[in-house]
Amino acid sequence: MSSALDTLCGQSNGAKKHHMLGIHMQGAVFVVLLVSIPLAIILENTGTILIKLGQDPEISEAAGIYASCMTPVLFAYGILQCLVRFLQTQNIVFPMMLCSGITTILHFLVCWILVFKSTLGYRGAAFAISISYWINAVLLALYIEFSSSCTKTWTGFSKDALHNIPTFVKLAIPSAIMVCMATWSFEMVVLLSGFLPNPKLETSVLSISLNTAAIVWMIPYGFSGVVSTRVSNELGAGNAEGACLAVRVVFFIATIEGVVVGLVMILIRNIWGYAYSNEVEVVRHVANIMPILATSNFLDGLQGVLSGTARGCGWQNIGACVNFGSYYLVGIPSAILLAFIFKLGGKGLWFGIICALIVQLSSLLTITMRTNWKHEAKKATERVHGSAIHPDAVLS
Repeated sequence: MSSALDTLCGQSNGAKKHHMLGIHMQGAVFVVLLVSIPLAIILENTGTILIKLGQDPEISEAAGIYASCMTPVLFAYGILQCLVRFLQTQNIVFPMMLCSGITTILHFLVCWILVFKSTLGYRGAAFAISISYWINAVLLALYIEFSSSCTKTWTGFSKDALHNIPTFVKLAIPSAIMVCMATWSFEMVVLLSGFLPNPKLETSVLSISLNTAAIVWMIPYGFSGVVSTRVSNELGAGNAEGACLAVRVVFFIATIEGVVVGLVMILIRNIWGYAYSNEVEVVRHVANIMPILATSNFLDGLQGVLSGTARGCGWQNIGACVNFGSYYLVGIPSAILLAFIFKLGGKGLWFGIICALIVQLSSLLTITMRTNWKHEAKKATERVHGSAIHPDAVLS
C-alpha cells in the first residue's frame, strides 16, 4: 500500500508542492498501521492455517512459531516503507543508506546474541529482525524530524492528513494488489512444494531459492525505485521527455545488470547451497535450480523497472490487472501443470514463475512503449493540484 506514495509524493515533489509530501506520508502511515492489525492476527494463526491447508505438521508448527514472533515487524515495516518513499521521492538517498548500514551492523550483533547466545533459537532470529526494523524506522524518523533537508516537506503533524486519506487509498489498494499478486505467487511456489514427494527436501530447496531470488532482486529493486522517482518527478514537473528518457536509461542498465548477476549465479551454483545447508542433497538440488533462478532474476529485474514506471505514472490499476493475469491465469497454473502433471518437481514450480514473468514483462513493455508521455504529464498535473492542501494547514 505504501508504494502509492511513489506516485503521490513523487509527482507532488516534481510539481514543487513540497508540503504535500508530509501530508501524503502521514495519511499513509495511519492507513498502513490500521491495516497491519488484521494482518497481525493472520500471522498469529499461521501454524493453524498451514496445517489446515495440508502442509507438513512439523514444518507448519515451526513456521507458525516463527511467524508469530515476526508480528512486531509488520508495524515497523509499514512505517519504514512510508518513510523510505517520503525520502526517496525527494532524491534523499544517502541518509537512507547510512541508516540502513547502521541497522545492518547492529543486526549482526543482535542476531548473533539472540540466536546463538540465548535459548531462543530461530525465535531469536525473528526477534532480531523485528528489533532491526524498528531501529531503522526510528533512525529515519529522527532524520526527517531534525534534518534541514526536510524542512519544506515535513511541516509537522496535520489534521489534513486524515482528509487526504481517500486520495491515498484510491491508489494504495491497487498498489497493494499489484505488489501482492507478484509476491504471493513466489510464496505460493514454496507452499506448493509442500505437496511434492519428499516435502522437507523440496521445501528446503524452494525456500533457499526464494531467499536467493530476494537477495539478488534487491539490485533491480533499487533501479525500480530510481525509475519510479525520476518518472514521477518529471511528470509532476510537466517534463514528458525527461520521464521517457529515464525509463529508457534505467531499462538499459537493468538489462546489463541482469546479465552480469545471472552469470555470477551460474558460476557459483555448486557452492551457493552451502551458505544455507550442510546437507549434500540440498546443495545439489540448489545447484540444479540456480540457472533457472538466474533466468527468472533477469526477467524479474526488467519487469521491476517497468513496474516502477507504472507506480511513477499512477498506473496501479493497470499493473494489478497485468500481475493478476500473469501470475494467476498463467504462472501458477503452469507451475502446477509442470510440477505435478509432468513430474518436474521444484524445477517445474519455478518454470511456472518464469512463464508468468514473460507474460508480465511483455505486457508492461507493450504498455510502456505505447505510452503518450505528454498525456501522462497532464494527468500528473491534474492529480497534484486535485489533492493540494494549503501549506499553512498544520497543527504543529
